[in-house]
Amino acid sequence: MNRLTTKRRGQVIACLVEGMSIRSTVRVTGVAKNTISRFLLDLGDACAQYQDATLRNLSTTRLEVDEIWEFVYAKAENVPIKHENDFGYGDVWTWVAIDADSKLVPTWLVGSRDSADCYTFLADLKTRLKNRVQLTSDGYAPYLRVVEPLFGADAVDFAQLVKACGTANEDHRYSPAECTGIEKRTVTGAPDESLISTSYVERQNLTMRMRMRRFTRLTNAFSKKVENHTAAVSLHFMHYNFGRVHQTLTKQYGKKTTPAMAAGVARHPWSYSQIAGLLD
Repeated sequence: MNRLTTKRRGQVIACLVEGMSIRSTVRVTGVAKNTISRFLLDLGDACAQYQDATLRNLSTTRLEVDEIWEFVYAKAENVPIKHENDFGYGDVWTWVAIDADSKLVPTWLVGSRDSADCYTFLADLKTRLKNRVQLTSDGYAPYLRVVEPLFGADAVDFAQLVKACGTANEDHRYSPAECTGIEKRTVTGAPDESLISTSYVERQNLTMRMRMRRFTRLTNAFSKKVENHTAAVSLHFMHYNFGRVHQTLTKQYGKKTTPAMAAGVARHPWSYSQIAGLLD
């Protein structure tokens, strides 16, 4: 990795954050597979540390949260017996929060879909905020057990948007069931009903599946190790927050704008070389 020039590092990052697999990146850049893997691990750690330190004291007032499924090593039904209860084998969930105004992702967590990780995820989110926020989640039950005790009943406006879905169509077995209606439930505080939505975080889920090859469904693309998976997620959000120009924000501000710029934690879009520079 140390022998890679800044330009070559930037080329590798460009491939990875645009949804290419490691093997595809090898073919495009000529960099060895093991070198790319080591580079991804080191850079992913650097990206996580930088964002952990930088995304603090945020002026966010409206947040959406969700969880997205993926698997590591093998699908749950194919995990060897000796690894059945080991995290990093089978189902893995990425918890994501997004600022509905700046589109910044202030925090995420790669873990399990349970109350313990729900608490860990939201506790970290709380430490990054300086204002009272309106928070919207889907109807997943652990949010009900975690949000109010963690934030305080008088310190958060929390609502859930619960979707009713019809029966899946056998002719479209890989498509989600049709949404037949929604219910907006106020849980605590006084959320603005017109702002109760999970549209932005669900769109972020699609962005993740499009921009990280290992999240692509119904293919042979998946992470073999959870460490690689976590590193890829950290790199994705570094590029998404700081490097990727957002079209809606650009129209709003009249210049090329990233979520980090809209949130006031960056002054300009980061280049691939600047992201690579986190290792220097």
